[in-house]
Amino acid sequence: MQKLSWVLVAVLGLSTGFMAYKFILSGSAEKSEDGRLAIQLTTNERNLVLSEMRTFLDSVQQITQGLADSDFETVAKAARKVGRAAQQGMPSSLIGKLPLEFKKMGFDTHAQFTQLALDAKQLGDDALSLGQLGALLQNCVACHATYKFELIKDSQ
Repeated sequence: MQKLSWVLVAVLGLSTGFMAYKFILSGSAEKSEDGRLAIQLTTNERNLVLSEMRTFLDSVQQITQGLADSDFETVAKAARKVGRAAQQGMPSSLIGKLPLEFKKMGFDTHAQFTQLALDAKQLGDDALSLGQLGALLQNCVACHATYKFELIKDSQ
């Protein structure tokens, strides 16, 4: 009986480890024919992520215009809109499908927007803000060069 308990503990431990690996590290991604990793998402999940990316782009446009006008209130407001607070409310089912490096890049991008908002409001230094914007756009370029989304059937 004691031996059966240890076997059960081992099986549970291995399955928990596999689930953690799948949920936290690997996500649902496969190498695609263009060399990028194709993240497998449902239509709704894909639409949610693409909507977030369009919001990033809209904020970048507003930040750029704010910098051109030396309007640091606009810069801060636009950056804050896509900062750390914007990552709240993502469904855990979606987060589990995203590879670890994609998640790291996403969290870092939100954090950089938050820092840009803080520095723009407090310092009002256009060269600093422009440099920060350039640095965070490197994440956008790297992400689009590394990943793409492929649709899977919705389970309904």
